[in-house]
Amino acid sequence: MDTALVIGGTRFIGRHLVEELLEHGYDVTLLNRGNHENPFESDDRVARVEGDRTNDSVLEAAATTVDPDAVFDCVAYYPKDVRAATGIFADCEAYVYISSGAAYGREDIPKREDETPLESCTSDQAVDDAYESYGNRKAEGDRAVVAAAERGTRAMSVRPPIVYGPHDYTERLDWWIDRVNRFDRVVVPGDGTNVWHRAYVEDVASALRIVAERGEAGEAYNVGDRRLVTLEEMGELIADRLGTDVEIVTAGARELAACDIALEDYVLYREYPHVLSTAKLAALGWESTSLEEAMERSVDSHLESDRDGSEHGPDRADEERVLGILDTV
Repeated sequence: MDTALVIGGTRFIGRHLVEELLEHGYDVTLLNRGNHENPFESDDRVARVEGDRTNDSVLEAAATTVDPDAVFDCVAYYPKDVRAATGIFADCEAYVYISSGAAYGREDIPKREDETPLESCTSDQAVDDAYESYGNRKAEGDRAVVAAAERGTRAMSVRPPIVYGPHDYTERLDWWIDRVNRFDRVVVPGDGTNVWHRAYVEDVASALRIVAERGEAGEAYNVGDRRLVTLEEMGELIADRLGTDVEIVTAGARELAACDIALEDYVLYREYPHVLSTAKLAALGWESTSLEEAMERSVDSHLESDRDGSEHGPDRADEERVLGILDTV
């Protein structure tokens, strides 16, 4: 494969995917509306087609004018988007859909592609834009990929959990980096052993390319850090990169509630462990970045930006009250 069409491609996962494809010799074309700054605007290796991916005629025009070998769908949020794209790009060598670990419908540890069932999706959920139906819609997109493969299209899915790394506009990890960078005592909800699988963004990008090149039609592949860490350990990794000492103070539901904080107010906290098996992807030759290196790049990117994650998490003043309660115990 020599040519790639990236639907999206300018913000986070898509941006790293374009860089991954360029490093491996692909000619890349972006398809997007142009609502966000294009970091590849001055790069003559990257062409761009403007248009709304939800308009089938735009996809049809791209299929004709770009004639890509591989299509990477970074912004398919509704099942109808996947059904349309797999039909329009049916003759391409590969169509890769970014699904989500949220597509899984049962709390297995770990969740495996060929064993753990997916969420169901009603007709109302399929067109809903609420956060609560996100996993349902992604799961239905996965089923559209399987259906396309049964029709002869080489379509595949990649399922990441929460993705982190440079250029992460969600600022979820930035909230924690900011806390560790500014305070010598950081509150962690629960007992510190919470596990929510995460995926470093460059590893997601390499997974997308590898699945396009080596994956099997109709298959889904989980991607995530090969070594998982607890929320407390994540704070320590951040502190190590910042070169600072931090005291991780765990706080239970009772102490937090006394200061008007809920466990769920903390970004990246999940009560029940969310773990994806990545063995299937690793069997294709994919490897993940070491956690130390991934955190180094993430922290450095944070320090070079104005991101602080301030829209997430509880107020520091409320946390200071929690610390005061814990200090008296």
